[in-house]
Amino acid sequence: MAVRSAEKRNPSQRSGFSIHKLYKNPKVLFAFALLFLDVLLVALIIAYVPYTKIDWDAYMSQVSGFLKGERDYSNLKGDTGPLVYPAGFLYIYSAMQFVTGGQVFPAQILFGVLYIVNLGIILFIYVKSNVLPWWALSLLCLSKRVHSIFVLRLFNDCFAMTLLHAALALFLYQKWHLGLIIFSGAVSIKMNVLLYAPPLLLLMLKAMDIAGVISALAGAALLQILLGLPFILSYPISYISRAFNLGRVFIHFWSVNFKFVPEPVFVSKEFAVSLLITHLVVLTVFAHYIWCKHEGGLLCFLQSKLNQMRLSFAISSSSLKQFYIGNSTFKLLKKEHIVTTMFVGNFIGIVCARSLHYQFYSWYFYSLPYLLWKTPFPTLIRLILFMGVELCWNIYPSNIYSSVLLLSIHLVILGGLWVATPAYPYRDGESLMREKGE
Repeated sequence: MAVRSAEKRNPSQRSGFSIHKLYKNPKVLFAFALLFLDVLLVALIIAYVPYTKIDWDAYMSQVSGFLKGERDYSNLKGDTGPLVYPAGFLYIYSAMQFVTGGQVFPAQILFGVLYIVNLGIILFIYVKSNVLPWWALSLLCLSKRVHSIFVLRLFNDCFAMTLLHAALALFLYQKWHLGLIIFSGAVSIKMNVLLYAPPLLLLMLKAMDIAGVISALAGAALLQILLGLPFILSYPISYISRAFNLGRVFIHFWSVNFKFVPEPVFVSKEFAVSLLITHLVVLTVFAHYIWCKHEGGLLCFLQSKLNQMRLSFAISSSSLKQFYIGNSTFKLLKKEHIVTTMFVGNFIGIVCARSLHYQFYSWYFYSLPYLLWKTPFPTLIRLILFMGVELCWNIYPSNIYSSVLLLSIHLVILGGLWVATPAYPYRDGESLMREKGE
């Protein structure tokens, strides 16, 4: 009690102590230095490297149709074809058109700011999860392809992944409802974010009761409805079929992975189904043996949640409810467990994706250093694998050899993640006290 009262009397001393500890952490100082250096690098790229015309004009054409009152998704088209993204994309790029007038240079500046914001969020996640050594944070700034995706191509993937990373930062602090709304916002810009959905659902089941999970999912669904409402009320079938089309077939030429697969096989439904089944099986195996190892496996964990739900429904008297609530304990998840589960779950989807275009590298690049340091490989092997992935994504056009190499490296990383010993997922009282003191 005396310690608490002293803290209340001297909040400035407590905050000063926290700031002192903050700046004493070499990772924090190094992260700020990386941000500053990358600001300079982005400015130089925008000033001296020619912009690459790919999708920006198509985005502006699609947005112009929307701003003129068109609500039929089948009529929203651009140079690269019809609009295939949910409504959040239209709102984001409508704002971009309003601010930039549709001009490329001011848009590049905004995307440069977006790049730095995204990098700042990622560095925050890495510092908080505390998996990498301080010097390895520099790997997050070394991708030529990712810089190009943000400030030379202006892809919508950049907005989607920035929101996804913001949601992940909130999940670290158990802000599941708010985080899931931001996650839903990311999905409304590009559907690839749904690769994170299976591990996220598992984490929410661990962190909340069934009622909490349902309410969080309802908030996310409500956001999707609100964003899509102008189109749902006007042309619902057109909107849903085009904005949420999970069966799209990408062009074989542009794919960075599976280039060694003959095109007739690549575009076949059988190949797509086999990859989907593989994806689901690998997710289930990781969930059972790795993510839920300390709960006795996936089936035991789901059974315990089902029993918990039955018990809550069975309790009817207020006295029993108070007893149950007073004696029930909800464990908080470790930050490392949250980040690991999310990043590995997404990476499994990347490995099993039928087609990865060049801008799709942003879907998982920022998780690569983390994933590599979660494997038991020596540091030199980790760096070689990192450079190998970057090399494959910078070979244009991709070929059979680069595609085979990329898949091989992905499988090696996935194997390393499989053999790694999973850490205990829940925080104890000592770790909570230490975290409050940070």
